[in-house]
Amino acid sequence: DVCSSDLLMRETVEETGSLYIAMKERENEWPHYMVEMVGIGEETGRLEEIMRNLSAYYQREGKIKDAASSAVTYPLVLGIMMVVIIAVLLWRVMPVFRRVLGSLGVDPAGSAVRLMNIGTAAGWVVLALIGIVVIGVITVLILMRTGRREKTLAWLRNLLPPVKRISEKLSSSRIAGMLGLMLSGGFPIENALDMAAGALEDEQSIGKVKEIRSKMDGGESFADAISSANLFTEFYNRILKIGAATGHEPQVMTKIAEVYEEQVEDDLSRMISLIEPVLVALLSIVIGAILLSMMLPMAGVMSSL
Repeated sequence: DVCSSDLLMRETVEETGSLYIAMKERENEWPHYMVEMVGIGEETGRLEEIMRNLSAYYQREGKIKDAASSAVTYPLVLGIMMVVIIAVLLWRVMPVFRRVLGSLGVDPAGSAVRLMNIGTAAGWVVLALIGIVVIGVITVLILMRTGRREKTLAWLRNLLPPVKRISEKLSSSRIAGMLGLMLSGGFPIENALDMAAGALEDEQSIGKVKEIRSKMDGGESFADAISSANLFTEFYNRILKIGAATGHEPQVMTKIAEVYEEQVEDDLSRMISLIEPVLVALLSIVIGAILLSMMLPMAGVMSSL
């Protein structure tokens, strides 16, 4: 129960004077990363600032998730609508026209019936293809909620280059946002990298953080290690080096996270803007072809009467 959990947390805070202890006792209810950052805030006396930064960080995460959800949901719904419409035409409407042509004495081997057969075959092919795609998308969505999430993402990245590009930008945004938040909380960069690797959820981001940490262990600076790991583009690598030289690494990392987040949203919007007209055009062409295959024979029969 949410209310009882909040009440217990309040009692713990009143008893111990620590929000971190209260959250730690119920760590399964809170992200590990948030709990640890609250602890850092209490230790450094910057809890209020860290809570504001956490709010901005999770707002960015929420916007990215909403954009990704929209990018998948709208085409999926449109695809299901296409399957339903084409299926109704093939299962219910086509047989009626066949019976009408038969009642008018049209030769079953004639061109009119052949045209209708071609339209029906094309409809079934398209229906099967769209059905396979829809089932595939639903299967991927289900797998994303299971322990096969990372394998599914890796497969999608290899299969679809746009997904790979968006995934890389999303990884860069999350790492930059998390490191910017930790650095602003006064955490040493080495400790921030270690904690980020434990708090991140996707394997791609974790691998990048571990690579950066390994390069720093080899003697490279933070900015040089990020540049070597190809986390950001060269432009942002130069900006980060300037930020490191002037002591503004946290602000630079946070700004880079915001920029990459905007790019992810723009890329997802472009994907939707491309998928939508393609699906609508495909639906129009298929339905038009099926209707023409029905109406042209009827028009030919009517004109011969």
